[in-house]
Amino acid sequence: MNNRDPGRASSAPPRREGESHDRSVVVEDGRAKSNVPVSGAVAEPEATTLRHEPHEPPRQHLPTKLFEKRTKVHNKRIDGPFRRFKWFVMLVTLAIYYGTPWIRWDRGPYAPDQAVLVDLANRRFYMFGIEIWPHEFYYVAGLLIMAAIGLFLVTSAVGRAWCGYACPQTVWTDLFQHVDRFVDGDRNARVKLDAAPLGPKKIAKRTFKYAIYLVIAFWTGGAWIMYFADAPTLVRDFWAGEAAPAAYITVAILTLTTFTLGGFMREQVCIYMCPWPRIQTAMMDEKSLLVTYKDWRGEPRGSVKKAKKEPEKFGDCIDCLQCVAVCPTGIDIREGPQVGCITCALCIDACDKVMADIGRPRGLIDYATLEDCEKEANGEATRPPWKALLRPRTIAYFLIWGSIGLAMLFALGVRSHVGLSVSPDRNPPYILMSDGSVRNSYTLKLRNMESRPREMEITLQGLPGGVMWTGTGGRDAAARTLTKTVPADQVLAVRAFVVRPEGADTQEFSFRVTSRDEQRETAVAEARFDTPGGSE
Repeated sequence: MNNRDPGRASSAPPRREGESHDRSVVVEDGRAKSNVPVSGAVAEPEATTLRHEPHEPPRQHLPTKLFEKRTKVHNKRIDGPFRRFKWFVMLVTLAIYYGTPWIRWDRGPYAPDQAVLVDLANRRFYMFGIEIWPHEFYYVAGLLIMAAIGLFLVTSAVGRAWCGYACPQTVWTDLFQHVDRFVDGDRNARVKLDAAPLGPKKIAKRTFKYAIYLVIAFWTGGAWIMYFADAPTLVRDFWAGEAAPAAYITVAILTLTTFTLGGFMREQVCIYMCPWPRIQTAMMDEKSLLVTYKDWRGEPRGSVKKAKKEPEKFGDCIDCLQCVAVCPTGIDIREGPQVGCITCALCIDACDKVMADIGRPRGLIDYATLEDCEKEANGEATRPPWKALLRPRTIAYFLIWGSIGLAMLFALGVRSHVGLSVSPDRNPPYILMSDGSVRNSYTLKLRNMESRPREMEITLQGLPGGVMWTGTGGRDAAARTLTKTVPADQVLAVRAFVVRPEGADTQEFSFRVTSRDEQRETAVAEARFDTPGGSE
């Protein structure tokens, strides 16, 4: 069926035999017109396409490429309060990451002395004086929830400050950029070196720089594996070739990813790979502090000479591009909030320095809320930035964050270091003894969560006439209370046999375990005694 508009039929000559293009498509006034969907239309890349389907919007041009080629960022060295704070955060975070595995913490002779250790072999997580067992994974979940809410708090208060200062991608990118400056020089020297043809000098510098990259990347991977084993022992085994294959594989993968992401991809990770810039908009509003260019003060832009001649015609921005030159992601903050801004505030340092040099007030680029920016543009008084942090949303986030932290600390403080679990034998559920009595068998698991051996009493509760013995003794040693020594920081499995006289009924009861020390910690586990008349 022909759906072509009759009024346009004359402008679309029929398609000739053997012709590769559909001649029913014509271009009039720079617009491609066709009676077929746009996927079948042939038009010049610059032409606006009018789709045949009325519900589809017009497309301004046919795509010629699916990605934008990266423009390499050579950010300039700058000094100022935000740069110094960025230095401080970088040094602290790197010191924590590389140094923590080497911190010792005395837990006694029965536990590892590494302050922070994820002991996968024994299924333990140690953090200074805290020890987390597998059944206490809710503490790890609580820490993750606190991290998420903390991130929400920071974002709602000061935008992407996490991205600008403490994100691992930012920290390592900043470190690698300092290596660039050390080897190649500052911005102009690096731009010149990049544009220069490949020669002995360029090869030597590139080789030296990439070697430093590899050393940093290798130690980044090496430090990571030290969190999962005793650091001094692992380092010795690693260089002796005696470490587990997983250690070498992990170091190789992290070396490659650190070398690639920190050395070459850099801002592309923040702009294209990381989902957080897209999520953060839900956490921010007009009351959030952002790095903002005050366009009502800076526009229209003009040089210092032009501004002297016609001061009323130009704003404070002299279009020096220093804010762009120092940006680690290469954006122009004067274009407004954008996904590439990580709120590192280096553009503030650069702009304040320029304003001081030309005798104009600082703050053309500054931390400010959109609400205060509107007030300042209208000549109204604004609040100090720190007061913008105290508002219902940030207070609510902080209270939730603090409540979770306090609840976890309270739970850690009152938790028992004794545990008990009971598993009854299911096949058979009971055994009839020669004297007519009934025996049930159970596996008890006694948990000692302290770094010292402990004696524990096992007691029957609520089972009249019942006695028990363990697999290491006989029925002659049967009693209602037995004693076992549980090794330090271990779970002891005990086979327990419970017997009742002939004629006993099926009944619920419990095992109770109590530590025989000054703490007298207890744990109780419910169980059931099955008999021929009541078993299911």
